[in-house]
Amino acid sequence: MGGLRQDLFQDAFAYRPLPPMRTDGPLTRRLPQSLRARAAWAPHAVVLAAALLTFMVGFAATGNAGVLVSGLLPAACIGMTLVRPVGAFWMSMALTPVTAVVGGGDGPWGPSAFFAHLVVLFVVAARTRPRTAAWMWGLTLLLGLAIENITGLDSGAPTAAMAVASAFALLLVSVVQIRREAEREVTVQRSVTAVERDRRTLLEERTTIARELHDVVAHHMSVVAIQAEAAPYRVENPPPELEQAFVTIRENAVAALTELRRVLGVVRAEDYEAPDAPQPTLAELDRLLANVGEAGLVTEKAVTGAVRELPQGVELSAYRIIQEALSNSLRHAPGATAKVEIGYVLGGLGLRVVNGPPTGPVKPSPGAGHGITGMRERVAMLNGEMTAQAAADGGYEVAAFIPVQSAPSDATLEQA
Repeated sequence: MGGLRQDLFQDAFAYRPLPPMRTDGPLTRRLPQSLRARAAWAPHAVVLAAALLTFMVGFAATGNAGVLVSGLLPAACIGMTLVRPVGAFWMSMALTPVTAVVGGGDGPWGPSAFFAHLVVLFVVAARTRPRTAAWMWGLTLLLGLAIENITGLDSGAPTAAMAVASAFALLLVSVVQIRREAEREVTVQRSVTAVERDRRTLLEERTTIARELHDVVAHHMSVVAIQAEAAPYRVENPPPELEQAFVTIRENAVAALTELRRVLGVVRAEDYEAPDAPQPTLAELDRLLANVGEAGLVTEKAVTGAVRELPQGVELSAYRIIQEALSNSLRHAPGATAKVEIGYVLGGLGLRVVNGPPTGPVKPSPGAGHGITGMRERVAMLNGEMTAQAAADGGYEVAAFIPVQSAPSDATLEQA
């Protein structure tokens, strides 16, 4: 009863205009632009056409004498479904005993009233929930049986016909509504899943980057602390000021290392083990190209500019970006060739990996785009820029620029 009260009694006559129909469906989007705007009002036109048909049927059955009850009021109930759907149902229900008495022995519904009530049930069910359709069908059946028993009109036939016809109509509407609701839920769930997957991938990639940076920075800070502790013993009779300076350097390095491990150590999983070997750098790029060459990817390397040693974080990120770009070439462009370009410029490091279109009988493997996400995260972490887009020949191109601050010269150090 709570559902009945909520669906059919609360704000029953509230103003709820029928919105225009969407025009992005498989049929309406094929229409010309001029007709597509008008097609949005097709449901309103159909309802008003049904109201006009009801009026004509009522007028043909009773003429001018009974056109108000048999034609005009049923048509008004149909038109009312466009603005006050639940109120239109109750108005049609209230009109049923009136048409039964005026109809003169035709049962609870005459031809026009029968059609009008059926249209009202259909439209209201389409504008509400499937549960409301069940309540309306039950109330309509009870009303018809009550009128037949009280008035002694034609027993059973009109109510049975209304029960069967309305049941089919309401069942059709309910099935369509349930299917649309299921499609909406699936679409929403897919969107949520895609967002969560991208977020999880982003977090995993950031965790990996944080782990690698933790290892790199912790190594350097440890070296600073050890060298600061050993430096006074390398100088014969060092002055107290120098010893105190090295003690301060060591204390600060140890404190920074402790804080670093406390903050970044949380990104390590319980089963994570730090790599035994040093992290890869661009010096090991030839080995990487040889490995992908054995896997079937023919590569070419081009280096421009004066090769110099870069910060370890930049070296590691550049290596990982090239590694991921070549892996994508292997997966998505089997049989293609790839070119790796590295440019050492004054303000940083330029990277470009481009591959041709896939060739041969092997089909490309699908991907989820996680590799591109990881590369973008690495470049963004170093305040760089990156583009990843299809090439004109059907291949793919990944280009990145990582800014690198120039190291101070020896003269600058001596002046300082």
